[in-house]
Amino acid sequence: MSVERNTRAIEGSVVTDFEDRMSYGGYLDLATLLSAQRPLSDPEHHDELLFIVQHQTTELWLKLVLHELGAACRLLREDQLAPALKCIARVKHIQKTLTEQWSVLATLTPAEYGQFRGVLGNASGFQSAQYRAVEFTLGNKNAAMLRVFASDAAAHALVGAALEAPSLYDEFLRMLARSGYPIPAEVLERDVTQAWIYTPELVPVFTEIYRDPEAHWAAYETCEELVDLEDNFQLWRFRHLKTVERIIGFKTGTGGSSGVPFLQRALDLTFFPELYAVRTEL
Repeated sequence: MSVERNTRAIEGSVVTDFEDRMSYGGYLDLATLLSAQRPLSDPEHHDELLFIVQHQTTELWLKLVLHELGAACRLLREDQLAPALKCIARVKHIQKTLTEQWSVLATLTPAEYGQFRGVLGNASGFQSAQYRAVEFTLGNKNAAMLRVFASDAAAHALVGAALEAPSLYDEFLRMLARSGYPIPAEVLERDVTQAWIYTPELVPVFTEIYRDPEAHWAAYETCEELVDLEDNFQLWRFRHLKTVERIIGFKTGTGGSSGVPFLQRALDLTFFPELYAVRTEL
């Protein structure tokens, strides 16, 4: 069937009656999703919709990241490494999308943002429960963060559960131990509610893996996947920092932080420090 007058005819087999059928909008509940963008500026500022959509889509992607990381942790507990790596691979693609997304927000100029920034009050991305749960799941835990969610029972429960659960790294190290690698007992028995800190006793274990990748391929591949996760996360943090600096300079954040200096310090936080330290030993 050719196109005539720049109009594509609808094929006869295409379903057009959705009186009693599932539709695209119905399946995705678009009526709810697309009604969730409610700018507060009055009169409504043109660029507030961009700001809302940017952050709402980020939260949707974070929901999927948590879904995949949760599955990866479960699969590692069950010694099902291959499907766990598939989950991690998906997270890596999501991270790239999240990082690229900053370029859209960066089109917001200081003058434009300044015209509606006041309506945010103290709302800040620092208060994202899903972001915090992702950080905790990757091992960068901080129980003090729970105070931020004290007024939101669901958010507090989400972040609290991530605080109490073993991290992705904990699960990987436990799997290595079950596979015969000499993971120190104090690592396996550590308090998982604490932030992971550099453990030099692990470096010889990873050195053995990295010096003979063929003999330790499964462990080696997983190590590199985890390094990818951390690299991507740090790129996201850096892009966030530069976007904030571009839009508000060194103003304080709406949530009360120092803004750019506070974000700068996040770049010093790590998830898998031994996987970087091992490179010096090779």
